[in-house]
Amino acid sequence: MSTQGNDRGKKLAFAGAVVVLAAVGVYLTMNPPTSGEATAQGGEGRTATGEHRPSETAAVAPRSPVPRQVAKTPANFDVYDYLPLTRQELGAAADLARRFTESYGTFRYDEEPAAFAGRLGAFSTEEFAAQLTRAMTDPALVQRNRADQVVSRASARVETIRDMTAGQVVFVVGSVRHVTDKDGDKDESDRFAVTVIKAGGDWRVYDLGLADEGQDGDTTP
Repeated sequence: MSTQGNDRGKKLAFAGAVVVLAAVGVYLTMNPPTSGEATAQGGEGRTATGEHRPSETAAVAPRSPVPRQVAKTPANFDVYDYLPLTRQELGAAADLARRFTESYGTFRYDEEPAAFAGRLGAFSTEEFAAQLTRAMTDPALVQRNRADQVVSRASARVETIRDMTAGQVVFVVGSVRHVTDKDGDKDESDRFAVTVIKAGGDWRVYDLGLADEGQDGDTTP
């Protein structure tokens, strides 16, 4: 009886130990130790593969800031090296656009309409000259200018380049006209998009339009 009692006691004690160990395993599974606890318990510690793991509290070296890049103009920079036209070509095209715009805004009611159209045609391609002739000799326009005794004198200045290729340039040209008629004197300002194209070794005005209405520079008649 005594032996059986001892055996039974041992079995119960073993079973109790198993239950306790199982409970501890479940607790550890549900509540793994934090990195701070791991460090406190085992110093720097090791990874699962046994490699040395540095302490998370080790100092991190600061990164050096990357210097900001600033755009600089080279001493030998020449914008015309990057343009499809030379300085002389672009200057000639701009001058033609300016003089044409001044001529377009300069006229008198007692001048022959055909003569006015002819002056404009001297700047223009044949196709555009024909359009100008039809517009400037329109009977309604001629009659209105004569009835109001309109005298207009214009000045012009190239403001910007809107578009440019090797064969054409679209300039935005500002114009101020000093107008005198039966009602007195006044100044009128306009901005035109003037397209000039290469014609052999020269430039010709191909088109004219109000700058605010756009100008695509298309050179297809």
